[in-house]
Amino acid sequence: MQEMCIGFTIFTKPWPEMPLEELAELVANLGFDGVELPVRPGFQVTPESKTVTLPKAARIFGDLNLRISSVAGDLDEATITACGEARVPILRTMARIDLQVGYRASEESLWRRFDALLPVLEACNVKLGVQNHCGEWVGSAIGLMHLIDHYDPARVGAVLDFAHCALAGEPEAMAVDIVWPHLCLVNFKNAFWRRQVGPESEDVIWREYWTTGSQGIASWPKAADELARRGYRGDVCLTAEYTDPLNGGERKGESVMPLIAQDFAFAKRTFGQAERRRIDGEETT
Repeated sequence: MQEMCIGFTIFTKPWPEMPLEELAELVANLGFDGVELPVRPGFQVTPESKTVTLPKAARIFGDLNLRISSVAGDLDEATITACGEARVPILRTMARIDLQVGYRASEESLWRRFDALLPVLEACNVKLGVQNHCGEWVGSAIGLMHLIDHYDPARVGAVLDFAHCALAGEPEAMAVDIVWPHLCLVNFKNAFWRRQVGPESEDVIWREYWTTGSQGIASWPKAADELARRGYRGDVCLTAEYTDPLNGGERKGESVMPLIAQDFAFAKRTFGQAERRRIDGEETT
């Protein structure tokens, strides 16, 4: 009887201006195992500074027994090289669809980009993790697998975001089944569609509203059950994405803290219960 061994990480996007040392302490105090770190303009590690700052960040987090398990950054050779030097195993990206050229042409363009990066991914021992995302992106598990299933999963993997799957109408177990051969990371957040206009409007507009783990249309317990059943041993990244009810934007900084603490407790409890159900099922068969 094997135990499921997973790690919990947090996407540090809500704290762009916090010094790295303080950010590492915040993550450690919350109890996470590591982080997904943005390498983006305006964050602790920028595209211009990544060669120096990303290894420095890895040391700072490492001093607190934390790891950078993934980076959200540019899809280019320089970022892959920086990830390799900092021993970051996954560079996460998303697959944008350019409707000016069409879906299929966008896929073909992405394939050319991925193909060109395969040698540096191999040389740096970094995996490209492609995430589904609603809107003008590859938004579903089936779309994601159509994009990447011909690649070696050691080099190009699937980052499965259950909230975006739910927004696209995919059940949790089906989404896992679709991408399972390439699954390298799962994102846990939650959302629901919220009407933006009154009932008198003829043209109804809906927008996703990012909420806590138990309140959205994705079922974290169903996702955890399926991952436990299959013996998933990767990381679970809590993306700490919540809509600010005052302005409709994303919550940042201190306002995120009570929500992510609540979600982390819910995620740990959910995965613990899923693992117990898996073990009970094995013992009765």
